[in-house]
Amino acid sequence: MSACVESFDSPFGALQMGRYPESSNNSLRAWDAADEYLLEYLAEQELVGAASPLRSGKRVLVVNDMFGAVSCSLCNRQCLVFHWSDSVLSQLAVALNCQRNNFDAPPEFIKSTSSPVGEFDVVVIKVPKTIALLEDQLLRLRAQLHSKSIVVAAGMLRHLNRSAFQCFEKILGPVTTSLAKKKARLIFAIVDPALVPPVNPYPTSFTDSDAGFVLYGHANVFSRDRLDAGARYFLKQFHRLPHAQAVIDLGCGNGVLGIAYQRDNVSAEVCFVDESFMAIASAREGYQHQFSDDAQQARFVENDGLSGFADGCADLILCNPPFHQQHVVAEQLAYALFTESKRCLRHNGQLWVVANRHLPYQAVLKRLFGQCSVVTPGPRFNLYRAVKR
Repeated sequence: MSACVESFDSPFGALQMGRYPESSNNSLRAWDAADEYLLEYLAEQELVGAASPLRSGKRVLVVNDMFGAVSCSLCNRQCLVFHWSDSVLSQLAVALNCQRNNFDAPPEFIKSTSSPVGEFDVVVIKVPKTIALLEDQLLRLRAQLHSKSIVVAAGMLRHLNRSAFQCFEKILGPVTTSLAKKKARLIFAIVDPALVPPVNPYPTSFTDSDAGFVLYGHANVFSRDRLDAGARYFLKQFHRLPHAQAVIDLGCGNGVLGIAYQRDNVSAEVCFVDESFMAIASAREGYQHQFSDDAQQARFVENDGLSGFADGCADLILCNPPFHQQHVVAEQLAYALFTESKRCLRHNGQLWVVANRHLPYQAVLKRLFGQCSVVTPGPRFNLYRAVKR
């Protein structure tokens, strides 16, 4: 698939921007009206200096910038730009878009599982899909704000709800909003030094009878406080899985599938892979709770799918794939995982996938592997098995 790169114009200049991973849907851009509104506001208020090769002056933190429209626009300005997100894919997108525009270097990347260090003069936030993530970020960011820090958030109207505004109010202080523009809105938070924020509740943990062990969930992990229905359906069919040595839990989330397989197959070498830093942290904590550090050996990899993994490195891959990228349905994410799985499986290696019945995964898997069987059809989910021949 050829990259769909378009020109993005803002008060900070024109950029060549593309999504990552590349999408077959040419109507999806690497920015939205909320990005445009944010940059217009930063320019109008002169919160970021004019173009300069010097990376000094104000410290600007950009939070949840998915493809880099804001971060890249502020690169090579008279400020220090930091990019804080929970996504490996987001970091790759920003780095690639900086490269497309011949910038010397991308912003400094901060993983979601690390807290920003030092005070920030300007904080620009794209309101995330998961309000728990926003709450966790604001609670950890609070100590890095001084009395004159500017905090501006943005989102599309259809994605903003009262709970987002309440997060800013209870953690930072009073909130005002802009008028709506192109179905986007800005949120302005004033830091109240006298406000005592609540204790950060993340990560959380729970035990489910179908799993049989404790699972941990950092703020942005899917189904953070309960076992998701797809994983529950898969676990009930675990007795059908083959015994394998090299096993990958692909798109592992909280790690429930890989931990369960390790429990039932003590000698297996399990690798947990996810593009979310918080997912990998959750899987690691759940694994360490279930097994003593010296009892098992597992790998935990923050990665863009199986990119960089060796051909034929796995006997069995377990997958409960995502099909959204933030608010956008992005089935190509799952298709990329299936393609990489075939490459990484050994001869007669197996890929097992649990998915909602309405998703066309059987046809995709059959096209890739030459065959794909439905192990167990259910009212909501199907469990698929594809074998590499």
